[in-house]
Amino acid sequence: MSLRRLLLISLVIILAFLLIGPFLIPILPLTDTLPAEQLADPDSQFIEVNGLRVHYKTAGTGEPALILLHGFGASLFSWREVMAPLAELGTVIAYDRPAFGLTERPLKWQGLNPYSSKFQPHLLIGLMDAMHVEKAILIGNSDGGSIAMQAALLYPQRVSALILVDPAVYEGSSNAITHLLYQTPQMNHLGVLLARNIKTWGMDMLSIAWHDPTKITPNIMAGYTKPLQTENWDRALWELFRASQKSDLASHLGELTLPILVITGDDDRIVPTEHSIRLAREIPHAELTIIPNCGHVPHEECPETFIKTTVDFLKGLQ
Repeated sequence: MSLRRLLLISLVIILAFLLIGPFLIPILPLTDTLPAEQLADPDSQFIEVNGLRVHYKTAGTGEPALILLHGFGASLFSWREVMAPLAELGTVIAYDRPAFGLTERPLKWQGLNPYSSKFQPHLLIGLMDAMHVEKAILIGNSDGGSIAMQAALLYPQRVSALILVDPAVYEGSSNAITHLLYQTPQMNHLGVLLARNIKTWGMDMLSIAWHDPTKITPNIMAGYTKPLQTENWDRALWELFRASQKSDLASHLGELTLPILVITGDDDRIVPTEHSIRLAREIPHAELTIIPNCGHVPHEECPETFIKTTVDFLKGLQ
């Protein structure tokens, strides 16, 4: 057999393995999941927004309305330390974004992909409409911060101020090559296995997110992992990965003219502290607070300082 023929046969075998091999790996359904309602807390509430059943919690009454947006891998649970103190200022609303917490995880939809970044600001405004909130102060952590910024750009009349907590702006979720790879039938078949591994790498990320991970108690771990008992959590998370694309927020920072406070821990290893410093410099008239001995989630790790900083900023708007 000639060398050329041997190489051709080898190439065909490799291609066949790459094209067909992934489908030979069985993806068994999860058997330990429950409906979201069975995992809900006594103060949990659900509301229909833009065709989705959204899980949320509220605290306080009156004006102003403060809406809390969690980051990747988190849920409204991440705001547990600050909801009650913030409720002394007005009405506080925290909700779970699609693919997280106890909000519905559809596997089929019409119109915008509910797991895409483009859908998120419309869901936020839809929630405000459903709850009869005309205008709100948005407080967003990490990816939640970028969603808050998108909402302010798209619906400036609905947002009175932004508090951006270690916001993710300068680094996109995936590059073009990765995005294309995620769309292939082979990767789509195997992707759910990648999503299920969040039980391992997600907990590693949680430790990295804190300046002092010894503060992460078993109760906190349980709060983060509870949504991984929800029906379709793995497939929804994979759909989120598939929908992720690089953000262009950095090119629109000059359009943000409303009051903005940027808060960051001095030891953020998820969104480097330098990125938040840069962001505050590039947004017109933004204020910056750096919390010492704190990581990516100051509202969890350093709640007292976070509350004082937030309250001082909001009082300055009056």
